[in-house]
Amino acid sequence: MLWLRNVLVAPFGLAGEGESTAEKIGIFPLQSESDRELIAGFNDKHLDFRISVLAEAGFIFLATWVHPHNVGGRLYLAAIMPFHVLIVRDALRRVGASQDSKKE
Repeated sequence: MLWLRNVLVAPFGLAGEGESTAEKIGIFPLQSESDRELIAGFNDKHLDFRISVLAEAGFIFLATWVHPHNVGGRLYLAAIMPFHVLIVRDALRRVGASQDSKKE
């Protein structure tokens, strides 16, 4: 899905995988890290994006923040939102499954 996204947005000059950096979480550059939380994301001309993964009291929380800059950002966000929800749910399901397998 990310390959398709990158192909579709390339003509508009949008970033494919964020800034080039040594530390990444998936395709997203790591912005900050503490004992409990990782924040990754990047700024692009159409929107700024951050994802937070927080571990607290044995639970994993995931939150995303998007700040569109223009109509293009709002249209892009509207187009990807259904896929975004599915991807986030799948990621949390996989983290939960991973945690369950560690308990066994």
